[in-house]
Amino acid sequence: MLYREVGQFKTSYAADQAIFPIRQDRIGSIVVLLVAFAVIPLAANEYWLRTLLTPFLIYALAAIGLNLLTGYAGQVSLGTGAFMGVGAYAAYNISIWLPSLNIIVVLMLAGLVAAGVGILFGLPSLRIKGFYLAVATLAAQFFLSWAFIRVPWVTHYSANGIVTFPPLVLFGVPITTPAGRYLFTLSIVAVLALIAKNLVRGNAGRSWMAIRDMDIAAEIIGIRPLRTKLLAFAVSSFYCGIAGALVAYVFLVSVEPAAFDLDRSFQILFMIIIGGLGSILGCFLGAAFITLLPIFLNRVPTSLGLPLSTATISHIEFMTFGALIVFFLIVEPHGLARLWQIAKEKLRLWPFPH
Repeated sequence: MLYREVGQFKTSYAADQAIFPIRQDRIGSIVVLLVAFAVIPLAANEYWLRTLLTPFLIYALAAIGLNLLTGYAGQVSLGTGAFMGVGAYAAYNISIWLPSLNIIVVLMLAGLVAAGVGILFGLPSLRIKGFYLAVATLAAQFFLSWAFIRVPWVTHYSANGIVTFPPLVLFGVPITTPAGRYLFTLSIVAVLALIAKNLVRGNAGRSWMAIRDMDIAAEIIGIRPLRTKLLAFAVSSFYCGIAGALVAYVFLVSVEPAAFDLDRSFQILFMIIIGGLGSILGCFLGAAFITLLPIFLNRVPTSLGLPLSTATISHIEFMTFGALIVFFLIVEPHGLARLWQIAKEKLRLWPFPH
């Protein structure tokens, strides 16, 4: 009887349309946020904060951006890494030309630049879709990767394309500790995730899902396909651009074009496939799976005392990782978020689940 909505009466439309209509969900979300903001910075060591948790949050944000485009709007994209790179290099140029700007403003402007580029490469989505659209976004990935190396002003005339970002300063206070960088990233990701959750529940989200399910029927009922698809590309690229800027500012500091190559695009795509298409929670679950599991698998042979070489451990890690991905896709093709949803449904019917 711990997870029931019986007796939780709604007296207004706002209460009925809340993000977490069940009281237990609201309490659980508050507890998770309290642990993330108050407990983890005090309990986790520098390795966990710098190497595991901070990149997990950044890639979860990029996964949210791709999920808005692919999971909700149904537009397949293989250019996520390139849009992250646009955000990173845009943030670098903005911070060089306007060093007095607040870091929050720099991130927002970098996201807007990435959104503009996303709209440009989203124009073919009116005429093509599915596999052909994926190839078009793949062309965007190759073109932007080429631009990061060959266009001098993108990297501020760096000879090898590697740029070093200025120190992270928020309202005049330098953020140098791993805990501070983690909290800064967590704050931005939490706010943007909440905005995305509200966005998909509004008119834009319903239009995206109508286009995803049947674009011809959506157009018949008055939804404009081009505007809806371009909005999805813009919002998705905005999120990916901010994620790329956070990668550069908070995680890597020194950035090269290889950090935003095709492998990065596939990594983000795997996150939303494993976590669950059309789910904000699935973005976090998929990011945790992709980011944390390889590190865990890499440590297992060492903890068991097995005398294996580094190359062998790396190969076993890739094999196990791939097998687990295939296993999850077979057991639950709708991702880890669907497994969590099924568990909640069974709790609501306990002790008589079916």
